[in-house]
Amino acid sequence: MSKEKYIVATSGGFVTTKRWGVMRPGATFLKALELTKKSRPKVCFMMTATGDDASYISRSYEAMSDLSVDVTHLSLFPQPNEDVEKRLLNADLVWVGGGSVANLLAVWKLHKVDEVLKTAWENGTVLSGVSAGSICWFIGGTTDSFGPELKPVKNGLALLPYANGVHYDSEVQRRPLLQSLIKYSTFDIAFATDDHTGIVFKETEPIEVISDIKSDSKTGPAAYKLEKINGEVQEMRLAVGTIS
Repeated sequence: MSKEKYIVATSGGFVTTKRWGVMRPGATFLKALELTKKSRPKVCFMMTATGDDASYISRSYEAMSDLSVDVTHLSLFPQPNEDVEKRLLNADLVWVGGGSVANLLAVWKLHKVDEVLKTAWENGTVLSGVSAGSICWFIGGTTDSFGPELKPVKNGLALLPYANGVHYDSEVQRRPLLQSLIKYSTFDIAFATDDHTGIVFKETEPIEVISDIKSDSKTGPAAYKLEKINGEVQEMRLAVGTIS
């Protein structure tokens, strides 16, 4: 496993193909794979946020068919794998799927998966994921886990000491709620991603923005840093590429 600590937090990871229901890895997932520095990485999927939905797991396996990887997945429903700790600690890359981040965090805590993931990260496993699988690595963020009206979640793993916003350009409640949470000091700093976009964090510092789709760097999908300066929320656009 890589000796350095990386997290790839995304609103993407996989892109559609011409075949119904078939996905292929996008640049954000491939970047996470590259960061393992392994010729044949061991990938562990976690679909806790959808209750380990069988079709989601199956599609994820199928998306790996053209890659040189060894794939497994960790299930917690209806019962956990017998080798939860071993499976996570042996992985070079953990990818967490989307769904309910509130449910995900509750189940992880119950099974002490949160503690194992922290150990895995400290040992060099690359942690990554989409939507709920992005928010979980942060202090918290905005979520629809509680219903159609978005609300904050504040009990993330806090491996990254910020808040996180996902689907920033495609769901109208996301931006104003995250800005409000910064304005009223629920969170001090937040990072957000448009759809098809991810941020690479080395240790806890953002170093690169990745996109699954080709687009104009000035107008296409991007990431954002939000913080309150002199009482006002400042939102800085982070274009695809290295963060200076």
